Amino acid sequence: MTTPPYPSYPEDLERPGLVRTGRSTFVRPIRPEDADRLVAFVGTLSRATLAYRSLGPVVRARDDVIRRGAHVDYLNELALVALAGDEIAGLVRYVRDPQEPEHAEVTFTIRDDHQSEGFGRLLLEHIAAAARARGIRVLEADVLADNARMINVFLGSGYRTQAGPPGQIIHFEIAVDPQAQAVARAERREQTAVRRSLKPLLEPRSVAVIGANRDPLTIGHEIVANLLRGGFAGSVFPVNPRAERIAGARAYGSVRDLPEPPDLALVAVRAEAVPGVVRECAEVGVKAVVVVSTGFGETGAEGRAGELELARFARASGMRLVGPNCMGVVNTAPAARLAATFSPALPTPGRVAMSSQSGPLGLAVLDYARRLRLGFSGFVSVGHAVDVSTDELLQWWEEDPATSVILLHVETFGDPRRFARVARRIAPRKPIVAVHPGHADSAVSSLFAQSGVIRTRSLQELFDVALLLAHQPPPPGNRVAVITNAGGPAALTVGACAASGLCVPPLGERTRQTLRPTLAPRADVSNPIDLTPTATAAHYRRALDAALADDGIDAAVVLFMPPLADKPDEVASAILDAAAARPDKPVLASFLGGAGVADLLHRGDLVVPTYTFPEAAATSLGHAAAYQTWRSTPAGVVPDLAGVDAERARTLIASCAPGPVPAAVAAELLASYGIAVPGGEPGPGPDAFLTVRADPVFGPVVAFGLTGDYADLMADVAHRVTPLSDRDAREMVRSLRAAPLLDGRTGGPGVDLAALEETVLRISAMVEDHPEIEALELRPVRLLPPGDGVAVAHATIRLTDNTAAGGSS
Repeated sequence: MTTPPYPSYPEDLERPGLVRTGRSTFVRPIRPEDADRLVAFVGTLSRATLAYRSLGPVVRARDDVIRRGAHVDYLNELALVALAGDEIAGLVRYVRDPQEPEHAEVTFTIRDDHQSEGFGRLLLEHIAAAARARGIRVLEADVLADNARMINVFLGSGYRTQAGPPGQIIHFEIAVDPQAQAVARAERREQTAVRRSLKPLLEPRSVAVIGANRDPLTIGHEIVANLLRGGFAGSVFPVNPRAERIAGARAYGSVRDLPEPPDLALVAVRAEAVPGVVRECAEVGVKAVVVVSTGFGETGAEGRAGELELARFARASGMRLVGPNCMGVVNTAPAARLAATFSPALPTPGRVAMSSQSGPLGLAVLDYARRLRLGFSGFVSVGHAVDVSTDELLQWWEEDPATSVILLHVETFGDPRRFARVARRIAPRKPIVAVHPGHADSAVSSLFAQSGVIRTRSLQELFDVALLLAHQPPPPGNRVAVITNAGGPAALTVGACAASGLCVPPLGERTRQTLRPTLAPRADVSNPIDLTPTATAAHYRRALDAALADDGIDAAVVLFMPPLADKPDEVASAILDAAAARPDKPVLASFLGGAGVADLLHRGDLVVPTYTFPEAAATSLGHAAAYQTWRSTPAGVVPDLAGVDAERARTLIASCAPGPVPAAVAAELLASYGIAVPGGEPGPGPDAFLTVRADPVFGPVVAFGLTGDYADLMADVAHRVTPLSDRDAREMVRSLRAAPLLDGRTGGPGVDLAALEETVLRISAMVEDHPEIEALELRPVRLLPPGDGVAVAHATIRLTDNTAAGGSS
């Protein structure tokens, strides 16, 4: 077997990570200089952990033996460490089998105080990717039968696992997926290239404003003024042939007259002059252009053709282009301080980044964010997004340490498939919240949820959720304590929680016993906790402390009616104190009728988000809880499928014209992906259908449902975006309301769910491999008893003409 050469230390394996609890870590290969750190790590391990690691009686190794573990060749032996601060929180190591070089033994060691946080699963993902790249196909592990945590890591990993016979020691074989690794490598390469290309746009060293104007309140003047007022440290070059100075800065006649080629140029001239200006920028070596000018795609087909040509020219010239019809870019990082926009409201620094596809909407967004005291790390108005697109900005903010929440106003995407993949990669570490102008149909909602994107119904809701996620952690569960001094708002909050997928359970008996003697005599200590209108700040503090300490509570919503009590500032201070004492559980507030309350609930970096009405708090918390559930669930893998002949399918597609494919060719295409079309009689359950359509937002969308009234009258149809993982296929098939008809819960034998899931995966692989497939329909799909598979009775496929498709990448 031939294995690829690797450097002595593979820097590409250094990556940030996030464990299940939300703790961030840094995973990297072990180094020789880690020897003392490794000794200290082993010294912290309990006898039980050492016994699990050594599969038997504890024998503590000598320090010199432990130090040798820091020396590996990074090819046949590799160890990865997950760091918590400067210490090792967990370690995974594989050693290649010299007799079977595609196999390797893998061992995990997690420090005792981190064993319930998800480090094992995180390290498995990293070591599997590294092993695949080094020609290893199977990782083998021996685990004591009572080591439930490690067994659950393997069984819940999403990788194909095979366990040996039960006994004192269980032998696992974990098959890693080379296709998934190839995709991951391509994504890493793409991310590096995207970030490098966007650096002149978001971190320029110099900026030119072409179309700068001497008159205040004009777009060209305000961009120059904002750049200077915002503290941009580089050179600002106003370009106007009829002015000597603009906003106090020296002006130049043309971009060719500038003393140096600027990294970034903002273009604010008439639409007909834009192509010439962009050409001049290319000639002098400008690296990025933001076209603020209007008069392009919004004017019709001719304008759309013009902006696409502009994008093609910029790409061919090595420039990145934002717009046209946008309001500019903002980066509040201290090293950048870029306010390249004409907006009169500039954002304050913060943790939220946003991409908006509407220029006018962006003006309102920045103004509203300032009133909310919601700070931004970055803001980009992409306009018509003919070049720089939302998914590329996601990749920039993915590694931006100043950004912890990403907001999107999306209408279209430069590359729908890439957006879905990028969002799936980022969302486990940084929440993505999006508002989409389309109808709130189940298909789009399902697709956002599959990618981990939190979909909101309005801009107001978008910012409500952002306010929570920017300042508080997602809740570990959906159980909420409601604390109030008025019964009416509490009842509204309970109802809103139920509508948002949350529950308001009774407090634990110990919590109620703690609270009763400390609150007013008439206070209700069940849940909601009604402190009565006479509640003081001390009552609020005691109630919130107790609720957050309750193991049956994951979050708290605090309601306060200022007219019923004095000194809202003291109550706000008590809430902040309690929230600071339990940073692992989110606290939200609603001071009904209170003015200026948002200011009271800020204390340095500690912010308790406050809402005018409690329903908004419950809705935001429901989104955050659903997001936490999503990112805590194993993502699954896109498996290799036996019996696939992609080259045969490619030849068949090349032989067909755009439009419907002949029935015989459609059957051959499906057969090349292991799907037969034999017809067949109906099975014991209802028939089903599988379809694929090209969604304008997400690309290929697979739909599954049962034929007849289930889909037609009940709209009981499940949707997923390709590529589908095994988890996606499993959830898709089982997510129908009519799923009990399939798995035997209604008393019948059920159907062959495994074969149905595999058919879904084969369809996903087919449309992923061949983007020429515009639409596909298998109807009916005969659902047969367990073990008998499925039978496709009829299939139609339609091809698109990719050569005629417009747009940019």
